[in-house]
Amino acid sequence: MGFAVAPQSSMADASLPHLLHRDSKQASRSSGPCGINCFSRETGYAFRTSTSIKCDYSFCQTNGYLSVRRNVGSFQCGVLQRRFRTYEEDDIDQDECSSEGYEMIAPRKGSVKTNLRKTSSSSRRSSDGSFVGNDEETNNEILQNLCSRGKLMTASQLIDVMGRRNQIPHFPSCISLIRGLVRINRIEKAGKVLRIMVLSGGVPDVITCNMMIGSLCKEGLFGSAVDLLEDMSLSGCPPDVISYNTIVRCMFGNGYFDQAIGFWKDQLRKGCPPYLVTNTILIELVCRHCGVVRAFEVLEDLAMNGCHPDMVTYNSLVNFTCKLGNYEDTALVMHNLLSHDMKPSTVTYNTLLHSLCTHGLWNEVDEVLTIMSQSSRLPTVVTYNILINGLCKFGYLDRAIDFFEQMVQKKCCPDIITYNTVLGALSKEGMVDEAIQLLHFLSGTSCSPGLISYNVVIDGSAKLGEMGKAKLLYDEMIEAGINPDDVTHRSLLWGFCRTDLFDEAMDMLGEMNRRNHRVGNSAYRFLIHGLCKNEKVSSAIQVLEKMISSQCKPDETIYSAIIDGLAAVGMTKEAHELRRKLIEWGLLSLEAVVN
Repeated sequence: MGFAVAPQSSMADASLPHLLHRDSKQASRSSGPCGINCFSRETGYAFRTSTSIKCDYSFCQTNGYLSVRRNVGSFQCGVLQRRFRTYEEDDIDQDECSSEGYEMIAPRKGSVKTNLRKTSSSSRRSSDGSFVGNDEETNNEILQNLCSRGKLMTASQLIDVMGRRNQIPHFPSCISLIRGLVRINRIEKAGKVLRIMVLSGGVPDVITCNMMIGSLCKEGLFGSAVDLLEDMSLSGCPPDVISYNTIVRCMFGNGYFDQAIGFWKDQLRKGCPPYLVTNTILIELVCRHCGVVRAFEVLEDLAMNGCHPDMVTYNSLVNFTCKLGNYEDTALVMHNLLSHDMKPSTVTYNTLLHSLCTHGLWNEVDEVLTIMSQSSRLPTVVTYNILINGLCKFGYLDRAIDFFEQMVQKKCCPDIITYNTVLGALSKEGMVDEAIQLLHFLSGTSCSPGLISYNVVIDGSAKLGEMGKAKLLYDEMIEAGINPDDVTHRSLLWGFCRTDLFDEAMDMLGEMNRRNHRVGNSAYRFLIHGLCKNEKVSSAIQVLEKMISSQCKPDETIYSAIIDGLAAVGMTKEAHELRRKLIEWGLLSLEAVVN
């Protein structure tokens, strides 16, 4: 359907960097009539939209609770009257149609309080009688009271009565009531309240209408959602970009791809603002579900309807195809971009480079950088950060440093992200002295080291067992006014345990507890095992007490370590007694004792 695009054979075979060099001509395409076939769903919703083009999309529901009709003759006040008509079999919610109804006793003048008195009638006439004797002011007081107390069903019934008696309801209460009904999935009730409110002269807000559109779409009632959207402008509340995006996303989410495309094109023909955000979302969804060639077809159709793609649209397609690693489709996107006399932006190149670096395609990275150097799109700090980060992750530290020096030479100032990336790479490679030197170089500059900067170097030092350097950095950061976090303390705690510095580890554990920093089970277990191994059982028991008080559950290995530690220091009797108690309490199994 729509336009059939036949890409040239060279497009599929072209490499991505080669395409960037080319001044491509517009891809050939053959045009045809735009026709969207109607379809039906048993659980869908019936609606038809007739326009000057061949575009018919319908959703049919045989047992619906909300009926949508177009009747110009009965269209009063030019608003939502035709949209929401609930079946007349019961205007009162089933929850209220019990043997007990509510009789509203009108308050005395000057009083806002409302008394509820149960009656035995369940008929509509009897329940209406609860309100029909009240004037408009009294009923509005009751309405506000019901809404404030969350009595949504009764408030909805009151609105219905007021509508039949030509009483104008309190509009803010109507808005609150509609939103509340939508939240509890009573969309048919919400539709009735909205219709009465609009016919009474009220103007809904776009947030409320969008909530209703979202709820209708969630139920698969796309016809009702589209009708509500088209009536919003007539009621003084024009739809916004969220209104359109909601319908488009939900249609795609339910597999109605052609219907979503037809809906947006139909809205454009009717004078809807050509929202580029909606256009970009639609094109990306078409690419995701129907392929890049189909996305180009829709792109051309939308351009003919006045909604031309911009770089955001193309960058979205580049980003999507790159995430999939489908660089052939990325090449097609770039070809289409160039064929429309557009040039890739820095964001386009950065998106490409990020994906290529992630997949370790360094030859292609070099080609893209060469193309950038030949164009006006020079690398930015973001570009260099992408390159340095990608190279560091693959262990190419030397080349990462080359790019770092290159950006400095080209007067592209590194930011704190650049420095933290280099610090992390140096620490990971065991070059702690170089990392500390760079850290000290940054102090007092416009990129002064922060918490993350110190954490990566402290962690690198601790993993190498350089706890003296790690502790000096810890004191340094506190002196600089940087508060350590739980990552800092965990790195130090593990480092002290690895180097058998248990006194320092105990001090660090106390500091973490004072600061309410989380200590994981593994850290507790590692510390207790180390203390018991070094026959410091009393300290191990103190750690165990802290572990239990912090809601961490010790496992059998911890209890076994303490028992073995007691036996190792000659406290055999105490070890046997503790083992017996733990087995009795169900904290230690016999299998663990045997092992």
